[in-house]
Amino acid sequence: MALRFSPTMALEAKRNGKKLVEITAYDYSFAKIIDETQQIDMILVGDSLGMVMQGHSTTLPVTIDHSVYHTSIVSRAVTKAMVIADMPFMSYQVSPEQALKNAGRLIQEGNADAVKLEGAGRFAKAISMIVESGIPVQGHLGLTPQSINMLGGWKIQGKTMSAAERLLQQAEELVDAGVFSIVLEGMPNETAKMISESVSVPTIGIGAGPHCDGQVLVLHDLLGLSDFQPVFVKRYADLKKVSQEAISSYADEVRNGAFPGTEYTYKTKLQKDNE
Repeated sequence: MALRFSPTMALEAKRNGKKLVEITAYDYSFAKIIDETQQIDMILVGDSLGMVMQGHSTTLPVTIDHSVYHTSIVSRAVTKAMVIADMPFMSYQVSPEQALKNAGRLIQEGNADAVKLEGAGRFAKAISMIVESGIPVQGHLGLTPQSINMLGGWKIQGKTMSAAERLLQQAEELVDAGVFSIVLEGMPNETAKMISESVSVPTIGIGAGPHCDGQVLVLHDLLGLSDFQPVFVKRYADLKKVSQEAISSYADEVRNGAFPGTEYTYKTKLQKDNE
């Protein structure tokens, strides 16, 4: 079996100045479409599934069982990209031991290649334990959705020099703990640039400007399948409109008798029972 994209390849890409491409996926069909392009380095099974797939207003209701399930079906479709499983809210916050156990589930049951978790500081020990067990970890700093109740909502982080320096310190803590990359979300370009130029591992931006070592977007946002469109999301297609037009055409043809026509009907003739 061919190896998927790896943490070593990600570090090599940063050294060579090659931009990394990451995207989310939550099901087999889209994961297969993504992987077959052979253009994507990392597929994140994000806890954004709580909003995209489950209809919640935040990521907080997502459980470790949800993450394991979605990771397993995404992983089944992927042969090229690295599959990264998000560790959802309260799957690693209780203790490093809890974090290690749940990271192990995402690898063993979900067949992920790596895990992602938010924050630094007291989580550095958990990250170290996970990495020491042989599981690659992607960090996540800035606007961390699992902490929106503490942050006071979906607010840009690192807007002052002191706040930017705190984020840089946290990034360095993550590197010391052993992460192979860091997602930088919702921060000014200058803050992300300072961090990206200072740390030895790749930074993956989402709403963090062009100076990161790579970018990640939610699949449904870039395909125009969601109504969510903050300033950092570019829509590369309008699949919501295309899908609605196709569904409406199907409904019209059923009602007017155009579908199914003879070309969509089995031609087998009914046989007598004794034939």
